[in-house]
Amino acid sequence: MAISPKRLEELKRAAAGPIDTSDIPEVPSEWFARARLVTPAERKHQLTIRLDGDVVEWFKAQGKGYQTHINAVLREYVKAHRK
Repeated sequence: MAISPKRLEELKRAAAGPIDTSDIPEVPSEWFARARLVTPAERKHQLTIRLDGDVVEWFKAQGKGYQTHINAVLREYVKAHRK
């Protein structure tokens, strides 16, 4: 998707001026002293998978997060069958 010439000009004008940071509170140095880097254990992969309709409907009926629940069931299966 291309940026329209009008939008490009708006962005150029906005970038030309100073950035107003007066509404941003200062972060105390104590915060940085306690800060720690947190990275996800493993990145998830997006894929397309075909499942039986009744299986999907059952997981959806369990409530919000059905894809996470499917992942948890598959993870337990993998753990049980790893050598």
